[in-house]
Amino acid sequence: MAAGAQEDEFRYGRGREKTRDAARVETFSDGVFGVVLTVMAVELLQTGPARESGRAVPDALAHAWPSYLAYVITFAIAGQVWLAHHNLWRYVARVDQMLLVFNLLVLLFIATIPFTADLLSDNLRGSPTEQRLTAALYVGTVLGEAISVNLTWWWARRHGLLHPDLDPRLARTIARRIALKPLFYLAAFAIVFVDPILSLCAYLLLVGFYLIGGPGDLRSSAGPTRGRSAT
Repeated sequence: MAAGAQEDEFRYGRGREKTRDAARVETFSDGVFGVVLTVMAVELLQTGPARESGRAVPDALAHAWPSYLAYVITFAIAGQVWLAHHNLWRYVARVDQMLLVFNLLVLLFIATIPFTADLLSDNLRGSPTEQRLTAALYVGTVLGEAISVNLTWWWARRHGLLHPDLDPRLARTIARRIALKPLFYLAAFAIVFVDPILSLCAYLLLVGFYLIGGPGDLRSSAGPTRGRSAT
């Protein structure tokens, strides 16, 4: 009986091939996030005051403030995306090819963030055209990440890849919450035409908003309740 069941798992045909859980995807994704955050830290070292010859340390630190601002904002965005990825993927029970592709798209945009952040910090004192161009590249990166996350969740819901015990109402609420993120990023980008620095601060506000516990986030009260079954 067991041998026959194992044989059925390896049958050829749509919907009859062996499935896989999400453990390896999460491990790989965590590795990419770790590399991206490490690269950002290395980039920050390149702007240290020790590399500024002829400047006092306070003056050198003040001169490099665009790099520090871009680093803080980008680290906050990448960190918040990692938290969201960590929270959402605990509901994914198995994966298919397209879900892997959508997750790779998320990682593609995450890996591009340090590059666009570096451009943004270098041109924050530039002409209005340079400021808007680099801001557009930056928002394009974070917007692509947000859209890819939405596609990932949509595909997992549509194709039954989520845990069977997940409440459909929770799945819909999570979908609505993450669907707002691209709209918020576009609103933050629009502010760049008023003030580029204010636009960057708007990104930080968005990060703070999504760091507040919401539907789908890992909460301290999520443990099992005595006398009541988990839903």
